[in-house]
Amino acid sequence: MECRLSCGACCIAPSISSAIPGMPNGKPAGIRCIQLNEKNLCTIFGQPERPAVCHNFKACPDICGTSNEQALAIIMELENIT
Repeated sequence: MECRLSCGACCIAPSISSAIPGMPNGKPAGIRCIQLNEKNLCTIFGQPERPAVCHNFKACPDICGTSNEQALAIIMELENIT
């Protein structure tokens, strides 16, 4: 499955413990990543400073569902139970 452009759920819903440029302590769950632009695209995509957890995330139907809203809900639920 390819990522849906302008989704951004994986950049909002989960907590990220590693440093992100502009967020040296990572980001809490439910908080929009500072690197997510107004079109919900990662401004550091493909850059070496992008956290490994972001680079390693692969879109799949079980996580991303069939819509941006569903992806956000699924990832938030997974974050809540972990």
